Amino acid sequence: MSRTSLLKSAYLSFFSKPRHERAVYRAIRELQAGSIVELGVGLGTRARRMIATAARYHDAAEIRYAGIDLFEARPQAGSSLPLKQAHQMLRAAGAQVRLIPGDPLSALSRAANSLQSTDLIVVAADQDLRSLEQAWFYVPRMMHERSLLLVESAARNGILNYQRLTEADATQLAARTASVRRAA
Repeated sequence: MSRTSLLKSAYLSFFSKPRHERAVYRAIRELQAGSIVELGVGLGTRARRMIATAARYHDAAEIRYAGIDLFEARPQAGSSLPLKQAHQMLRAAGAQVRLIPGDPLSALSRAANSLQSTDLIVVAADQDLRSLEQAWFYVPRMMHERSLLLVESAARNGILNYQRLTEADATQLAARTASVRRAA
């Protein structure tokens, strides 16, 4: 473990901006996460930082990162990286990087079975809620008993924060989605 890695991890966990993302880096530290899935890559800053934090506990080549995003298809121009640029940037960290284009439902319906045993799943607040609601069905199969799911949301005052959900919580969300699917 390098001293630089320790200092960077401490900085991200306690002093980084935006403040609410410190919860993500602390979760990586708590779990010693080596497998991360992120829904909503955006500009890739959080992804780079998550990989750097995980590198404190694992050799970079052992870290598995999967990012799901609309990439070029995102409606807000400038709010995300093109797929090729995101891949180049994240591969430079040395982790095993898999980028999956699409909204949460389409991407997870294709990839959830190959993303099993994920330690940490991070869901950005900018995800399409309708797609995300249907995608919960696929999340429990990606998790194990110690996995965490962090869902970013805005409080009434507009401040972002993360809600921590366990595998059991994800299973309840999936069951609720399944009952809605059957009723439709």
